[in-house]
Amino acid sequence: MAVRTAAAIAHPNIAFIKYWGNKDDLLRLPLNGSISMNLGTLHTRTIVSFRDELRCDTLKINGKEISGEALIRVRNFLQIIRSMSTENRFASVESINNFPIGAGIASSAAAFAALALAGSTAAGMELSEAECSRLARRGSGSACRSVPAGYSEWLAGEDDLSSLSVSIAAQDYWDLIDLIIIVSENHKKVGSTAGHALAATSPFQHSRVLSAPERLQECREAIQNRDFNRLADVSEKDCTMMHAVMMTQKPPLFYWEPLSLEIMKTIMEWRKDGIPCFATLDAGPNVHIICPASVSMALQPRLEKIAGVKEIIRSNIGGSAVLV
Repeated sequence: MAVRTAAAIAHPNIAFIKYWGNKDDLLRLPLNGSISMNLGTLHTRTIVSFRDELRCDTLKINGKEISGEALIRVRNFLQIIRSMSTENRFASVESINNFPIGAGIASSAAAFAALALAGSTAAGMELSEAECSRLARRGSGSACRSVPAGYSEWLAGEDDLSSLSVSIAAQDYWDLIDLIIIVSENHKKVGSTAGHALAATSPFQHSRVLSAPERLQECREAIQNRDFNRLADVSEKDCTMMHAVMMTQKPPLFYWEPLSLEIMKTIMEWRKDGIPCFATLDAGPNVHIICPASVSMALQPRLEKIAGVKEIIRSNIGGSAVLV
């Protein structure tokens, strides 16, 4: 039987309204919906090949053979693809990232969005965007948001069929820039998957989830109306609420570094002074500074002067996951 191969590119995303905690860990059904934008400058390119000669699934990331938990996660995901298709052979998976992985820049979101599209195509399926989003969610919850283009909303849903992401605004609808301040490139010690499972141990998680619909509406309307200050306020509030949950879990998760907090406070002061910018962080120490493209070039040199900043990665809005 001939080798069946497909390649896909997907972008990571940065969430304005965060995902933290599942009502079903196996299906990765979230306790609340979330909203994000894709990061067009950053991408993962993944090639999946089903071959007769393979005796197990294999994984390479940036040219390095991967084993352990990461390989198990990919093998489990490939098993889902095999269960959906007529393909029953093992596969080789090769991924290349142009940004740091495991550092809170949604590398798993890009990885599983690309793997869902490339893997399903190599297995002989032609999934719709909705079907691909649902499949990507099984590998990494936030990966479902990297399948549609531009600004994406993950509808929490009640089951496997209803939990998926849809685009709420095209990538050229609102020209925002993400200036990602790299505080640390180290792989985080506790990954998001492990952290999600402990979210319920925080006394603040219930109230965060209960009030999420209000923040989702606020964020959705801010994007649709291109209201930057409204988006800034709700995004910073939601980010702080998620990290408050993380810090009060058992055991607690402290993703922020002292420099992360210093940058966040600086950005709040700059916005008070009239500079349109705000900060948000996912499950990691690196700080995403969101601003209109029109001020980004003037803002970047100011950020570079902050002591301890290792690098600033500039990204525009990204499109959907695509075959290449």
